[in-house]
Amino acid sequence: MAETLIANVSDTAFWVAHYRAVESERPDALFRDPLAKVLAGDRGRAIAESMPVSFFTRQALAIRTCIIDDYIRFALAQGIDAVVNLGAGLDTRPYRMDLPSNLLWVEADYPQVVEYKEQRLSRESPRCQLERAKVNLANADERRELLDNIRARTAKVMILTEGVIPYLSVEEVGPLADDLKAIDRVVYWIVDYHSPKIVQLRKRFGVQRQMQNAPFRFTPPDWFGFFREHGWYASEVRYLPEEAERLKRPIQIPLRYRLFLKMLGLFRSKKQRQEFRKLSGYVMLEPGAGSEIRERV
Repeated sequence: MAETLIANVSDTAFWVAHYRAVESERPDALFRDPLAKVLAGDRGRAIAESMPVSFFTRQALAIRTCIIDDYIRFALAQGIDAVVNLGAGLDTRPYRMDLPSNLLWVEADYPQVVEYKEQRLSRESPRCQLERAKVNLANADERRELLDNIRARTAKVMILTEGVIPYLSVEEVGPLADDLKAIDRVVYWIVDYHSPKIVQLRKRFGVQRQMQNAPFRFTPPDWFGFFREHGWYASEVRYLPEEAERLKRPIQIPLRYRLFLKMLGLFRSKKQRQEFRKLSGYVMLEPGAGSEIRERV
């Protein structure tokens, strides 16, 4: 079996930062992230070059970034006073987004990730009140201590878990959802949505093999039902293909993959083809018992 360059989940942050840097260098870039290249380095590029179907990941991550940026702008307009980025990785939004100077932004991640980031960005100035916490989010005591500290200092909080939930098990996500629900200050929670079929496709295209040290693990039979059981409902869902079209950046697929998908489509009903367009996206969760889901189209 070929050696993978991804030793653990934290390595995916270099991969993601590389593709933010690639997008930033386009003349028609959807966003500009001048610090992404500084953080990704040669490691991020090497990981990207080793991965199959890189064309899709490159485009999907650009769209993902735009979706989450929009969610943050929406939450700011609703009066949040803090963003808590759990598993922040190498995100640079506190430096590149137009944020209120008094906004509290907390990044939490493993100590080695925080230390690397602080060293690389030591000369940069964030646009808001940025704090970093060295926390193992899988450790319930550490996680709850962090959340209790934030609760004591804030009134209206958005939680961001970009690229985090897919790598956790159902048994790990449940307690996290309960801990966040217990914090009455939390009004929004941004999460990745992936249909169980995504895992099948990742296996078929070799992605899961290359990411054997960081596989997708969160595959509940009913994704939305799982979060409802823990007191969260999806107030808005944005699916990647639809957002790509809205942004006038349709995902470009090489011919051989287009032919493969076209062949699959011959054996699918209209309903199944529509569902295929909703295999992956990003969701804004809100606490409560709501049932209506807004889809951005």
